[in-house]
Amino acid sequence: LNSIHAAGLKSSVMILTGLGGHEFSEQHALNSAKLVSAGNPTYLSTLILTFPLGKERFTSTFPTFTQLSPTELLAETRMLIEATDLKKTIFRSDHASNYLPLKGVLGKDKTRLLCEMDAALAGQTRLRPEWMRGL
Repeated sequence: LNSIHAAGLKSSVMILTGLGGHEFSEQHALNSAKLVSAGNPTYLSTLILTFPLGKERFTSTFPTFTQLSPTELLAETRMLIEATDLKKTIFRSDHASNYLPLKGVLGKDKTRLLCEMDAALAGQTRLRPEWMRGL
C-alpha cells in the first residue's frame, strides 16, 4: 500500500469478517487491524463471510471451521476497529451482508463507531434481519 500511496493513488482494503471462524476470530481481527494500520489505506470496508456456493464446499477444505453468529461477527468487527490506528481512513461496513451498517472516518469517528457497536451488542440497537440482507 505504501507504493500505491507514493504514486499518488488511493488504496482500498476489504476485510471478510468471520473468515477465521470461532477458532481464529480474535487472531483474524487483531492481525487485520495491524495490517490496515501499517498500510493506512484510503478506504477500509468489511463484508460478512457468506457461502454463495454452499457452506459444505468451504468446510470440506476447512473441516474445523465453525461459523460465527451475527453477534459474534459484530464483536469481531468491533475488535478490528478498536485495534486500528488510523487517522483519515474512510470506513464503510454498509454492504447488505453486514448486520449493522456503519460509516465513518477512522480515527475521528472511531469512538462513535465503537459506541454504535456496543449499543448493538447490548441489544439497544437492532441488527439487520436476515430478510433485509439481500443475499
